Amino acid sequence: MKRLQRDAVILSLIENLKANGSWCGETHIQKATYFIQELFGVPLGFEFILYKHGPFSFDLSDELTAMQADMLLRVQLQPRPYGPSLIPGESSELIKRHFPVTLKKYDSQVEFVAVQFGDKKVSELERLATALLVTREIEPDGSPESRAQCITRLKPHVKIDEARDAVKAVDRIIEESLKVKLT
Repeated sequence: MKRLQRDAVILSLIENLKANGSWCGETHIQKATYFIQELFGVPLGFEFILYKHGPFSFDLSDELTAMQADMLLRVQLQPRPYGPSLIPGESSELIKRHFPVTLKKYDSQVEFVAVQFGDKKVSELERLATALLVTREIEPDGSPESRAQCITRLKPHVKIDEARDAVKAVDRIIEESLKVKLT
């Protein structure tokens, strides 16, 4: 996918997250983008690594900064304890109008992820994204208990009950994602 097409999808994701209760900080965008790529294979081309708060893409972080420079995104300050939100900028509608086919192609995947994660707190997003990473990359054939234990080894601050809940939730999300129509 070309850069501006990818930016149109990211803008759509941000708008959908906001419509589903997210304040759209970078962590929300990072985790939602990870799920779009990992669950649906949407070819955004970002490489994610396990980092402080779960899967993180330095490339995506750079792209969000570039989108701000191109006036596709702007920063909106939030009251404590929240960090800033990223919201569509003055040029965002222009980009979206140029890529209606791309936006339509991935609309159901973007909407699914936004509904699943829009109202989640950062700590829950970290656990869910880490659970997906463990399920897909580290222990793809592991039992729910072995995946939960893996999460607590990777993220010692995550309690085992929280890890079990995250694995259970991710298994449900994966199952529900199979019903989303790929156009």
